Amino acid sequence: MSADASADDRSVVEYGERLHSPAVLVGLAVVVATGAAARLLTENVPTWLADTALADVGDAIEYPVYAIALGLLVNALLSSLGVRDRLAGGFRTEFFIKTGLVVLGATVVLSVIARAAGPATLQGLLLITGVFAFTWWFAGRLGLDDRLRALLASAVAICGVSAAIAAAGAVRARKEQLAYTASLVILFALPSIFVLPWLADLLGLSPAVTGAWLGGNIDTTAAVTAAGAIAGEEPLQIASVVKLTQNALIGFVAVGLTAWFAFKVERDPQGERPRAIELWHRFPKFVLGFIAASVIATLYLEQASAARAEAFDTVVKGLRDYALILAFVSIGLEFKVSSLKEAGWRPIGVFAAATLVNIGLALALASVLFAGFTI
Repeated sequence: MSADASADDRSVVEYGERLHSPAVLVGLAVVVATGAAARLLTENVPTWLADTALADVGDAIEYPVYAIALGLLVNALLSSLGVRDRLAGGFRTEFFIKTGLVVLGATVVLSVIARAAGPATLQGLLLITGVFAFTWWFAGRLGLDDRLRALLASAVAICGVSAAIAAAGAVRARKEQLAYTASLVILFALPSIFVLPWLADLLGLSPAVTGAWLGGNIDTTAAVTAAGAIAGEEPLQIASVVKLTQNALIGFVAVGLTAWFAFKVERDPQGERPRAIELWHRFPKFVLGFIAASVIATLYLEQASAARAEAFDTVVKGLRDYALILAFVSIGLEFKVSSLKEAGWRPIGVFAAATLVNIGLALALASVLFAGFTI
């Protein structure tokens, strides 16, 4: 067994031991309580600010902002008390994100996206290919580790944290690399919620082009939803379809990365040739859950009455939003400034450059593919 493999095995054992620690339950309780507070702010701040000069701000801020902000605040509090690391086993970002994504699949009714599927898929393929290739190349020029290159490229080219998680499983990235990439995603996504709708209005973009632009280049589904809500109902609908189309392409990228790392990057010339089953072992299974949930929801809604369909939609979206709230809280809790300092400026430079390329390419593609498109 290699030294790296031994280290991986030890980390798995240590993590398993932490799961049986009472500290994990306390950590989970912290996540749930902070998530409940974020949900409370999301539901009540617009009402509290309704008759003030900040009414528009209160309406615009969505749950990712509250969840991450509260996660960071609690992170700072726990760190100052010296207990953060002891409770970290309960900060289950991956679990909550994957759960939220599977439930998200139940909100993607296949018939609803049929009309926009063509241009959205073409935009997604071209955008992912172009941005991924640029990020991979630029990160390589700056000498970044291949696994971190894969996480950064997947995150900025597809859909942020969820794509990074899929890529991390495919390339067996270190947890620290995933946490660092997730931190960069949030760092760049939050300003885009407010800046990009303002730019779209300044540029005089049509609602469909605005939605396609937002959905194509903002890295997280939650941030896309928040930005789309600011831009208007039609941009929100188009942005959601475009982003969900890109989400559906996570699986293809994960398979490609799995094959590349298993058969090329990690292959020992003197060792045994990797077996094809390795692709299945590394493939992110939650992607299959996303697809299955979408199919099941579509079949159910085709037979359900309007009242039951509305109730189903309310329940599923509520579960999805709360799972994602817990995921964003966990991201805030897991964020470490020390990780940013240790990684240095190069990953930040790569992500910033890739974001600019993503913004420009997404605008060009949206302007061509969604010109004249109406709901």
